Amino acid sequence: MRHRLVAAPVVPAPEPWQRIAYAPVGGLLGIGFVSHPGTGHDLVMVVSNDGHGLFDAVTGEKIARDPDPDPDSEDGDRDADPALWCPGLGPAAGSRVRITGLFGGGLHTTSGDGWTLEAVTPVWPNERVLLSRDGGLPHSGPHGENWWHIFHSDYSELRAAGFSPSGQTLAVATSSDLSLWTRGRRPQPQR
Repeated sequence: MRHRLVAAPVVPAPEPWQRIAYAPVGGLLGIGFVSHPGTGHDLVMVVSNDGHGLFDAVTGEKIARDPDPDPDSEDGDRDADPALWCPGLGPAAGSRVRITGLFGGGLHTTSGDGWTLEAVTPVWPNERVLLSRDGGLPHSGPHGENWWHIFHSDYSELRAAGFSPSGQTLAVATSSDLSLWTRGRRPQPQR
């Protein structure tokens, strides 16, 4: 299995997945998902040493940023671990966002309709992110049919990889960047 994983090149994710964003984020600590209160589609909260950012997971656009978030925000739950949550911003203001990354937590590893995502390390310390339709390791069939090596973290430390709760977005975060894929519909221009 190790030899199969090492030999598999990085390839684009299969249909219906579309890579919509690659954003450099220096000092990325973690990410989390929240639903847009108006449209219901996925938003991605990014927590880094330089503040918090919010990305639209359908367009890949950064829609809000707080360079100096208040660690003593208005959230009244002082028992919660502040390393694993943060207050929402922009259209998600007033919500609480679970964060996964350097300090723990986890994203969904399945989409609910047959897609699986897993991080593997056949050659330490470089992690690979695999997307599959065959239920995960050990993968059946050849690479590119039921499983795809979609991301290789050979330059930064992997922080998180997983699906949004809706299963419409897949995110991979490293200590230096955020990559997003969606199978959601992009908004159409209004006429």
